[in-house]
Amino acid sequence: MKRERLTQIVLVIVGLFHLAIIYFLYMDLRHSSWLLEQHNETEPMFLSFFIPVGVFLLIAARRPSEHRSMIALAAWWNISHATVMAIQTVDAWKHGGHRTLTEVSVARVMGVGLLVFWPGK
Repeated sequence: MKRERLTQIVLVIVGLFHLAIIYFLYMDLRHSSWLLEQHNETEPMFLSFFIPVGVFLLIAARRPSEHRSMIALAAWWNISHATVMAIQTVDAWKHGGHRTLTEVSVARVMGVGLLVFWPGK
């Protein structure tokens, strides 16, 4: 029972984190920066992927064992996203860019955390 409670807590934290990204989506759309900056035209579409994941993780928090596939999807999605961001960060460093691995670390921790607390049947 204790493990299920920890799983619920992790799901709520990760779900709320994904939902918090709605602020950045709102700011991009409000300021229309995605229309003016050619190199950043996909950001609103990209950010919109996070929001439904957050909603479904919050739904899964009620009964995690019934939503195992959703939790696995979110976990592996965060891990693969972190891997792509790590590659892009290293590439940016090669070209003189100033990016940090903070976002990479956060996404990877969320993905691994979801896998560690993946509920049993």
